Amino acid sequence: MQNGRYVHIFFLDGVGLGGDDPDVNPFVSANLPHLTELLGAGWFATRDPIRTERASLVPTDANLEMPKKPQSATGQATILTGRNVAQLVGEHYGPKPNPAVQAVIAQGTLFQEVVGAGGQAALITPYPQGYFDAVARGKRLLSAVPLAATQAGLPLMNADDLRNGRAVSPGFTGQGWREHLGYTDIPLLTLEEAGRQISEVARRYQFSFFEHWPSDRAGHRGTLSEAAAHLELIDGVLGGLLDAWDDENGLLILTSDHGNIEEKDQRQHTRNPVPTLLVGPEHAHLAAEIHDLRDIAKMTRTFLGLPTPVFV
Repeated sequence: MQNGRYVHIFFLDGVGLGGDDPDVNPFVSANLPHLTELLGAGWFATRDPIRTERASLVPTDANLEMPKKPQSATGQATILTGRNVAQLVGEHYGPKPNPAVQAVIAQGTLFQEVVGAGGQAALITPYPQGYFDAVARGKRLLSAVPLAATQAGLPLMNADDLRNGRAVSPGFTGQGWREHLGYTDIPLLTLEEAGRQISEVARRYQFSFFEHWPSDRAGHRGTLSEAAAHLELIDGVLGGLLDAWDDENGLLILTSDHGNIEEKDQRQHTRNPVPTLLVGPEHAHLAAEIHDLRDIAKMTRTFLGLPTPVFV
């Protein structure tokens, strides 16, 4: 692996590139100063790559030559393996991986590849004790990302990791852990502080992954204005993350598994391209490698100097 280099994937579930109709796409009305400063006005409706001095944005195909609408399990597994998982299992599938998707994940992911090369890797999204209890009782299935982490022998982060700054809540601030989960001692963070903490934690690993699933929920539920407000939360976190990011050594990848939130005139996934945002060394050169979700893993291997795995 390349010494001193590291990759962080900031994963947003259910975020696509839509149109410019303010009655449909919450990106149009949302106030997103950090992303707009980074990429320019109207970036959220592009179908062409955007290159700036600091960043590259590539509209990325999540359909993978398969019919129907992309789903979370196969999309996330494709991001982490570099394989067309929907094609391998015969369909877009989700939200949780079925046995066929589980079998593909078991053959290897970026988490396992980094660990196998002697590096450190982590899923930095924490889970409450109730989640672990439900999994142990067989009442809950692991989604694709935590399944990939555990298959690589990595422990899932918990409340103690969140409490001590080793993880960041998928809701960013920790308020949900206090209000809904009963963890009254969880530190509260501002959006900017949450972004800075993600950057700080990412430096400790050669490969790390932050999973933000509430963006998909904001697509399936709620109003257009609520979706716009949710996007503004994400932009606030990205402001802190970008301010703290080490552009010389770290490659920051923001991407998604399928569209959803960008079309609030319906409540289902879309076949729109998803945004893949790159910040860091050689971002423009690396962006040229991206066409569909398979290329996220391929690009990560290139950046870290990992060999291309051979799958049976």
